[in-house]
Amino acid sequence: MSRTRTALLAAMALVAGATGTAIAAVPGGAGAAAVPCTVDYKVQNQWSTGFTASVTVTNNGAAKSSWAVKWSYAGNQKVTSAWNAKVTQSGAAVTAANESYNGTLATGGSATFGFQGTYSGTNAIPATFTLDGVTCNVDSGGPTDPPDPTDPPPVGNRVDNPYDGAKVYVNPEWSAKAAAEPGGSRIANQPTGVWLDRTAAINGVNGGMGLRDHLDEALKQKGSGELVIQLVIYNLPGRDCAALASNGELGPTEIDKYKTQYIDPIKAILADPKYASLRIVTTVEIDSLPNLVTNVTPRPTATPNCDVMKANGNYVKGVGYALNKLGDVPNVYNYVDAGHHGWLGWDDNFGASAEMFKQAATAEGATVADVHGFIANTANYSALKEDHFSVDQTVAGKSVRESKWVDWNRYVDELSYAQALREKLVSLGFDSKIGMLIDTSRNGWGGAARPTGPGATTSVDTYVDGGRYDRRIHLGNWCNQKGAGLGERPQASPEPGIDAYVWMKPPGESDGASKPIDNDEGKGFDRMCDPTYTGNPRNNNNMSGALPDAPISGHWFSAQFQELMKNAYPPLS
Repeated sequence: MSRTRTALLAAMALVAGATGTAIAAVPGGAGAAAVPCTVDYKVQNQWSTGFTASVTVTNNGAAKSSWAVKWSYAGNQKVTSAWNAKVTQSGAAVTAANESYNGTLATGGSATFGFQGTYSGTNAIPATFTLDGVTCNVDSGGPTDPPDPTDPPPVGNRVDNPYDGAKVYVNPEWSAKAAAEPGGSRIANQPTGVWLDRTAAINGVNGGMGLRDHLDEALKQKGSGELVIQLVIYNLPGRDCAALASNGELGPTEIDKYKTQYIDPIKAILADPKYASLRIVTTVEIDSLPNLVTNVTPRPTATPNCDVMKANGNYVKGVGYALNKLGDVPNVYNYVDAGHHGWLGWDDNFGASAEMFKQAATAEGATVADVHGFIANTANYSALKEDHFSVDQTVAGKSVRESKWVDWNRYVDELSYAQALREKLVSLGFDSKIGMLIDTSRNGWGGAARPTGPGATTSVDTYVDGGRYDRRIHLGNWCNQKGAGLGERPQASPEPGIDAYVWMKPPGESDGASKPIDNDEGKGFDRMCDPTYTGNPRNNNNMSGALPDAPISGHWFSAQFQELMKNAYPPLS
């Protein structure tokens, strides 16, 4: 239930009526004191050990260029993270000061900030607030106001951005492999995704850690703070219909097996109250839904397998079922895979894919409320931000969009794509607070070949090619790319609309084998992983750009790991 208390008067005049009832004087009434400020403190969501709150301060005095709101708690509440204000706490006393972008507070103007906190026992709302030392109210400590009918209903234990104020789980199995590499200790403590890429992974493969093992370890790493653990839900029927290297164990029609033997057991484990204090981020079925837009008839990139999956509807059903079931767990945050700009950034792909995401998010009992956000560039290489060219530039009489590299795409990097896609999805009915994740595990493109400025202006192609960070032969190349480097380190709230940069794909794990390798994991051989391959329509018949001697997907690839470290941007120290 939303709880709120509004601070009304600097000095609240209490008038005893004939019946002895205390009545607060109304601002503007006869003899009422001036109201220098009001504060509206709302507990938006509360559970057994914590809460989130929103605070709005309104300045009725002279305009301010900076401000600070203070209050004290009567109980043991502790603020653990905040947004839109710098919040500090000493004992029971809390100070919330403006950020650089919201310091101006005009006469009659308001500022809103929020925070998350912990408590035990009772969570009483503070009685007194000050703005720059001036008391905004002396609250009588009466009953809490009734819920505001315009407030959104609270959703379990979820916070707006699970990454804010939280550590992120370091997978000890990946960390050990990274640390064993020369120089790998520099990044072995970075958080990466845990891939549940087959049913056996739930209980652990070949003596390795299963889902419960990872969750138990996450509790240890969590300590007394907050912690996010990132899981990749990746086992759809007919998985990766356009990429043989990452085909899965389930056939195109085995949707019931996907539901009962894969999703249901995962949901049962995540719903165990033992793990209720974790923030569990799920990346739901990468490389699936976009295939139903770009790789089906009559597109020139169509494959029979993708036509089958569109016709039987099992991608949409599977994603919807996963969102529905996992979304029932109060501390699970579902993020749906949204491809990348080099796949969906074109006009005829962008809107159609967003519509496809909406279709899946409302299938099999799911609703848009089961989607906390979307993730771009998972396990891909697209540059985060291209600084040296943009789609609105013209060079040598041609638009940058006409260059061979951009090829009429509407976006040139992942940040602009993710932010635009977020706006599009909100316009289709997804919650206005959805956030985006961007996988930066392999899109740094640093090293000696990283451009320091734009290319020559002799043609639009020399301009773009000379200045682009992404040095792939073609945007359609995706397998074990030469020259790639680690990207931005995982971090929360790096840009507006972006919940976090993440390393969902663990650096050093192969995208696919460079030649056929027998295996019992259902993973085929894709020529896009063969360095001698001359391409197909998806990469405009260019060379694959893949590294040689790669193992099957998901297996450790030492040569790639070394290359990623060598070409990291920002560079490794």
